[in-house]
Amino acid sequence: MTAEPLLELREVTVTFPNVVALDGVSLRLYPGEVHALMGENGAGKSTVIKVLNGVCPVDAGEVLLDGEAISIASPAASRAYGIGTAFQDIHLGPKMTVVENVMLGHEARGLLGINWRATKARAAEVLGDLGLDDLNLSARLGELPPAVQQLVAIARAMVSRPRVLLLDEPTSSLEPQEVQRLFQIIRALKGRGVAIVFVSHFLEQVYAISDRMTVLRDGRVKGEFKTREIDRVELISKMLGGDIEGLRQIGSERRAHHQEPEGEPVLEARGIAQDGVVEPTDLALYRGEIVGFAGLRGSGRTELAALISGISKPDAGEISIDGVRVRLSGPGDALAHRVVASTEQRAELGIVGDLSVADNIVIGLQALRGWRHPVSKRERDELVTWSIENFGIGAVPVDLPARFLSGGAQQKVMLARLFATRPLVMILDEPTRGIDIASKVDLQAKIAKLVDRGMAIVFISSEFSEVVRMSDRIVVLKDRSKIGELSNGPGVSVDTLVEMIAAHGVEDDD
Repeated sequence: MTAEPLLELREVTVTFPNVVALDGVSLRLYPGEVHALMGENGAGKSTVIKVLNGVCPVDAGEVLLDGEAISIASPAASRAYGIGTAFQDIHLGPKMTVVENVMLGHEARGLLGINWRATKARAAEVLGDLGLDDLNLSARLGELPPAVQQLVAIARAMVSRPRVLLLDEPTSSLEPQEVQRLFQIIRALKGRGVAIVFVSHFLEQVYAISDRMTVLRDGRVKGEFKTREIDRVELISKMLGGDIEGLRQIGSERRAHHQEPEGEPVLEARGIAQDGVVEPTDLALYRGEIVGFAGLRGSGRTELAALISGISKPDAGEISIDGVRVRLSGPGDALAHRVVASTEQRAELGIVGDLSVADNIVIGLQALRGWRHPVSKRERDELVTWSIENFGIGAVPVDLPARFLSGGAQQKVMLARLFATRPLVMILDEPTRGIDIASKVDLQAKIAKLVDRGMAIVFISSEFSEVVRMSDRIVVLKDRSKIGELSNGPGVSVDTLVEMIAAHGVEDDD
């Protein structure tokens, strides 16, 4: 790189009480380049973003813009220096309109105050760049899907036409087609000379969009690399420390041990449907296998999972478990038939944040038995101890409210809760979304081991690479319909799924 950095951190140190968040971190951002910040949760990525956003002061070192030392004392100062930020946790007003959120602090002014016509025109221009031309500017943001809210947050960061754009997990709520649209915008910004910081847990996205990356671990820089010159295993090794060649084995072991289903299905759905939500679908799940659901948002993957887990009621079709037709009128019925599910909204519909870690683990088993047959203290203690050890929840107090756990630890608690009921079928919707790489790898390994105990697992993920890596069979959905089913193997890749989805319906349209 021959050009001078547009923005640079030199030996920056940030300390909090008893914690060194950044320890002599240096970072160089160049015009027209996407620079990925990589590292586990707690590695220092968010602190770097906060330093550049003016939220977090530095204790040592310096920040330079165009080669000149600057002091970013506040978010307003950051914006004045031409730095725009879109945070992972969407900092928006749900009761405010779209235009109010996008243009907050950037409203066009006239003699009589805000010029709403000009303000709306600018908001429409920015949203149009993100493919949201038809978005109702007067709609309250909280009424819109999370993916749209994420794009509105990015639009807000782009209003001031920043020279540096900080994107902290910008794709966490986006579907693949929305990610590609965002990448088009990022590439266009690169062409204008904008320097972009990209933070993501999705490795495939990092490799698809970034030019260079800086790897952080424990607040220190572990290396700066051109993206094309470091492979995934080496990258994760830098992030986690030590030799993690075993990472390569998760997917290869799944494929090596894959066998065609034998015997009768443990769960079979025939013609199951919900009007306007899921078209009539046939599905069979067998013991000892992971079945992946792959599809874009709106494909029906979550909705189909809800029908076979009792969360939603079908309008047509039937479900059999071990060859016996059953009626799943709710999650309680499903639990009684040993079918359990974890939703993608773990904070709202999964983990009970105010209950302790121990209570969250035991509550499923207690619900299965009924409150007239309480779990004994001895059984409870043994179950909690075993779960913490075997699911790698970590050295946490068992009476700690679960809301204080990391996302990865919460997901492991959910797995432990589900496993405690000794299920035949376990349905996992986005089990690794929003958790760091180390927790994701560990969780994937735990899930892979569960099928060795004979249960059938449905695995749903927005990351097609994760579906391919984890699954024995893959059910592909599009437009609320099952369009195909694949037996996983060396010939199946992310491209296979993408091409299958893209091709479906093309002949009918011609």
